[in-house]
Amino acid sequence: MARRIKPLIAGNWKMNGLRASKGEVTKLARKLARGGKPACDVLICPPATIVGLLKETAKGSPVAIGGQDCHAAASGAHTGDVSAEMLKDLGARYVIVGHSERRADHGETDKLVRAKAETAHRAGLTAIVCVGETEAERDEGAALKVIRRQLKGSLPDGIAARTTVVAYEPVWAIGTGRTPTTEDVAKVHKEIRKQLVKRFGDEGEKVRILYGGSVKPSNAAELLAVENVNGALVGGASLKADDFYGIVAASA
Repeated sequence: MARRIKPLIAGNWKMNGLRASKGEVTKLARKLARGGKPACDVLICPPATIVGLLKETAKGSPVAIGGQDCHAAASGAHTGDVSAEMLKDLGARYVIVGHSERRADHGETDKLVRAKAETAHRAGLTAIVCVGETEAERDEGAALKVIRRQLKGSLPDGIAARTTVVAYEPVWAIGTGRTPTTEDVAKVHKEIRKQLVKRFGDEGEKVRILYGGSVKPSNAAELLAVENVNGALVGGASLKADDFYGIVAASA
């Protein structure tokens, strides 16, 4: 029998959200309270500017707060960067590392992503390590090869399932409204699980693997029902409490 893993529904707000956005978190917390204890863990990753504010806003609710990125160093002459320790100090519990937009826009390598995951662990945060192929890589039939390379290079040695999450986001599906078929998702997630177990043994069996890429209330249930899909990393649909709650409810 397959191991039951509690899902994680994580919202990545990207470069969206001001102080007034706390109203959406308040609304989400109220909807969760009315709906009873969620069947999943719920996470919002806002811009660093409002991590502390949203942590206070979500206090007493099931909503955890995380960061979208961190520097690999704890401190130093890194103007404009935010360390994992700073996020932890604000009340964050998670941090996303290696998102495709960071890899593409900032040239982040697997080696750097691994260093960021290590610093997240050092600070006491759970690292959500992102992997995913581009459309060109997919069309070349290289998707699984790319995923294997990213997993090997981006994940630290000796990871623990309680402090590490893997998120698969096909780059061509992010923000486009396009999603792979459930068969495609199942194939990639099966390969990710295989690689995790091969390298980390029993811990690899327990690591949550999230799917991300145009997840919305209308397709969430279908995607979350796929084997080895243990939650979702949600972009645009996480900005509105009603939409995000619909995805959370689909995890039941």
